[in-house]
Amino acid sequence: MTPSARLQAAIELLDDIIVAARDNGASGDNVAKKFFRARRYAGSKDRRAIREHVYAAIRRFGDRPESGRAAIVGLAAEQPELKALFDGSSYGPAVLTDQEQQASGEAIPAWLHSQFATPIDGDEQTALFDRAPLDIRLNPKKADADTIESAWPEVEALPMPYGYRLPTGTSVENSEPYNSGKIEIQDLGSQAIVAACVTKKPKFVLDMCAGAGGKTLGLAAQLSDDTRIIAADTDRGRLSRIEPRLRRSSTRNVETILLSPNKEIEALETLKGQCDLVLVDAPCTGTGTWRRNPELRWRMTPKRLDQTVQLQARLLDLASALVAPGGRLVYAVCSLLDAEGGDQAVTFLKNHPDWRYIEVDLPIGRPYRKGTLLTPYQDGTDGFYFTCLEKL
Repeated sequence: MTPSARLQAAIELLDDIIVAARDNGASGDNVAKKFFRARRYAGSKDRRAIREHVYAAIRRFGDRPESGRAAIVGLAAEQPELKALFDGSSYGPAVLTDQEQQASGEAIPAWLHSQFATPIDGDEQTALFDRAPLDIRLNPKKADADTIESAWPEVEALPMPYGYRLPTGTSVENSEPYNSGKIEIQDLGSQAIVAACVTKKPKFVLDMCAGAGGKTLGLAAQLSDDTRIIAADTDRGRLSRIEPRLRRSSTRNVETILLSPNKEIEALETLKGQCDLVLVDAPCTGTGTWRRNPELRWRMTPKRLDQTVQLQARLLDLASALVAPGGRLVYAVCSLLDAEGGDQAVTFLKNHPDWRYIEVDLPIGRPYRKGTLLTPYQDGTDGFYFTCLEKL
């Protein structure tokens, strides 16, 4: 493909991503996979160049552009070398005109600036768009540090006990340590949340929004084999992905429960007042994961944020009823917005006088509004807020 043809392909892929973001469809990565499957003629260098154009535009503009062409035109206004590729050639983009729509604005939508937690200043916000590192977690039941260092001599030990960082691009999923369940890919921030969960060594655990089971596996690796762990979620597809991961890690003390949206309590009724620990890794806007999923900004609206906050509050209340006296509730979001983090914790404690906040001593993170804040700039993690609450 010519450079102009690659740019036109980027415009077309951006069109698809914009529509998916507007309609709450597939993720940008999945849209891209489908796009390239339909264009087998695009070689690896072509795909890489197209992706670079696409994600440069996504990272640059916080507000969703009108079209893929408007996004690339806006990018070309700041990268003059791109203008020459609008050459009207057979497979390239049409020549620029004076009436072009052009994306503009800041990397973060204006309406969101005031929503961030207080410590998230200019440097913190810039770091939200840095390239995410490749973190792994050791399974201490199957391996030790020598296992990691033998496989990857260049590995970097991280502040959490089982955390390591590998050079970006390292082939992990084809490695022996991964295929034998000795390691899992997991961001350092997620590892910190698991560490907060296991401080009291609970014997009956519910991971209420387990998804594909990353934190469930972390809990199982650090708790005794006789601990009962339940992984629950409303998404059948995501929850089904935990099964091969459990087999790979030889974990046998995890059971799964598929929940019905808005009817979760029907499946969890028998657990009321029984759990030593309930982890609520709640659905959120994902502002803390923009390094990995920058197109999430294009999906956000004030209405969607309000709906998400209401869902989080409902899940917190539901989870609190499942915790035994003296048990703990860990609430976490991969978001740095106060409405999803500190506000939720403060409001919950105000409305539930039979609960108290427990400060957790971890080597990363900083105390913030009855919880802990983790950020790319300060901690080298995805952005998280979490809080540890105990039932009196």
